[in-house]
Amino acid sequence: MKNTFAILLFVSLLFSCKINAQSKSFQELLKESQDCPISERVIESNYADNFSRSKKSTGLAMLYSFILPGMGELYGGNYNTGKYFTIADGALWITLSGMSAYGNNQRDNYIAFAKSFGGISANGKTDQFYADIAGYNSVDDFNNQQLLDRNFEGTYNADTHYWKWQNSEKRIEYKNTWTSSENAFNNIKFVAGALILNRVISVINAIRIVHAYNKSLNTELGWKVSLGLDKFAETMPTSLTVNLSTSF
Repeated sequence: MKNTFAILLFVSLLFSCKINAQSKSFQELLKESQDCPISERVIESNYADNFSRSKKSTGLAMLYSFILPGMGELYGGNYNTGKYFTIADGALWITLSGMSAYGNNQRDNYIAFAKSFGGISANGKTDQFYADIAGYNSVDDFNNQQLLDRNFEGTYNADTHYWKWQNSEKRIEYKNTWTSSENAFNNIKFVAGALILNRVISVINAIRIVHAYNKSLNTELGWKVSLGLDKFAETMPTSLTVNLSTSF
């Protein structure tokens, strides 16, 4: 149907370039029509774009947004809101990397500090051990408190888990460094949660955009042909414009 209409339009254009078509052959008429200064040689065909578009996959949009928030929206053809999810994801990853680096650096610092001023051996020690030595001046003080609390399982072997701070000030200094490291690692959990939440919201937004895109294909079908001509004969108008549009 489209091809038939285009052929009819082109044939009518050929005959419009000659006032008396019967006096010349078809080859001459064709040559003369090619010599006509046409301002728009290429027919503008919006319908071709509409027919060439195809539905987009909701599953792919979800996958793209889960991998990198905003990419599902870009796939769906609307990155206006998606770009904010991409920017947020980048900022969150930078924050997570910074917190992780800071937490690990502070951990190295408090372990080295405990070796120097608490007399500990770092081999085979758990995170709970590093937390416990922040609250007691020595392993004996810690074990005595556990015995008073009748927590016999919670005592340490003084030979393998020995510590004794030079003074309370050193213990408090250690505790501050340990606390800053723990806070950094705890904040990483919130950032990780924000990364997941950012993806969930982006996935939902991408689904909405793809649904809207696919719905537009089902409810809108249109095509328009426009053709402009400059003056090509003394007896014809300066310009000729043909417009045809259809929508459903």
